[in-house]
Amino acid sequence: MTFPMDDSRPIFMQIAERIEDDIIEGALPEESQVPSTNQFAALYRINPATAAKGVNLLVDEGILYKKRGIGMFVKTGAREELREKRKGQFYEQYVVTMVREAAKLGITAEQLIEMIRKGDKAR
Repeated sequence: MTFPMDDSRPIFMQIAERIEDDIIEGALPEESQVPSTNQFAALYRINPATAAKGVNLLVDEGILYKKRGIGMFVKTGAREELREKRKGQFYEQYVVTMVREAAKLGITAEQLIEMIRKGDKAR
């Protein structure tokens, strides 16, 4: 569960996103235990309070839950909730922006669809 830190974004948000990624990718299955805040702190050489802030962000969102005295766990249904959340973010961040830019450049919807198909073949 290692990843490079991005200095442009708060570390606690990066911790939360990394946990989200691991849930979406299946590395952290539903009902599995999440590493402790101390483990995150040691791994990334950060303050445990910063790691806790990232974990608690996901608790507040209902993605993780706490078992008193044991630790944090991934909630049943969290993977699908996160996929839906990320689809909405993808739409706002990429699709809306792409469509607006295409309109500025005079690219029609049909041309844009063809560009996407061409890009899909290049994968």
